Amino acid sequence: MSPLKSLITCGTKLWLDSVQPDLVQEYRQLGATGATSNPVIIAGIIKAGLCDQQLTELLATDADDEKIAWTLTDQLVRDAQQVFLPVWEETKGNDGYVSFELDPLLEAVDCPLSIPERSARYIELGKQWAAGHSNRLIKVPATPAGLGALEELAAAGVSLNVTLLFTSRQYQAARDAIWRGAQRCSNPEQLKSVYSIFVSRIDGYTAKHVPTLSDAAQGQVAIANAKLIWKENVAFWKDKPVDHSQDIVFASMGTKDPADSPDKYVAALAGSDVQTNPPTTNAAVEKMEGRVFTRSVDLLPSPDVLEEINEKVDFEHLEQTLMDDGLKKFADPQLELLASIAARRS
Repeated sequence: MSPLKSLITCGTKLWLDSVQPDLVQEYRQLGATGATSNPVIIAGIIKAGLCDQQLTELLATDADDEKIAWTLTDQLVRDAQQVFLPVWEETKGNDGYVSFELDPLLEAVDCPLSIPERSARYIELGKQWAAGHSNRLIKVPATPAGLGALEELAAAGVSLNVTLLFTSRQYQAARDAIWRGAQRCSNPEQLKSVYSIFVSRIDGYTAKHVPTLSDAAQGQVAIANAKLIWKENVAFWKDKPVDHSQDIVFASMGTKDPADSPDKYVAALAGSDVQTNPPTTNAAVEKMEGRVFTRSVDLLPSPDVLEEINEKVDFEHLEQTLMDDGLKKFADPQLELLASIAARRS
């Protein structure tokens, strides 16, 4: 059994952190059951020339650069959805999803809209891009504006992926808003929501901002944080009358420290819910001959380590720092994508 097959066998749903067409096909054969996209991924695919024919055709129409960018995004996600649609059908809507991220420029520093206006725009776009799709998750960031849109989107029956989650505070706000919305929906039992916890970026933060952590705790904050939020999520949904699992998605799973094994986070969070591993992480793990994964997601670090983390890590500062960085990482590629389309047009 290959390493990735063993990961799936122990209870993890493997979703590819890409919608690049050849990778989607390749990882579906390896057992992946879904995929995610974001502006960085889409911009990379288009920059690599993988959509050149369609881009040329669109440039010959009267569509502006922004419309072309979203048309290409929509098509890449649609194509991936077709690959995973049989999974969605077999699981009766519990798996087989592909995420579609809404406009990251709504969170750009120069966006002129107020927070309520941004929330309204998220609601409008979420309904627009979800319409007619069975296995598409609408990806909304856990910003004030994004959180403000979740209840209405859930009430409209939109399947959701809440992204850029770093702390329990964000997770609880997102989860509660979605559950309120689901209870207003005509078929609340069909709710499908997932919560993307960003993992490795947290250890990058503590290495820089919390150097006083002991050797036992440094490099373990991301794992402890993700596992504690996972436990919260299990407890909350345990008695809710929904047909589908409301999963934690373990995202940002590539290691940042060269001294770490590439399977550090994959192994620590194995056994339940969803991992969206980047292609490079999957490739490195698959090369680990004889590697067998077992359920570890519910095994917490020692009480001493957890106590030290609680005492030394300022999670409010962590959340704000990583959120600012994350939003910039998504807004900049969108601007670059629009600029590249404009350059091709000229």
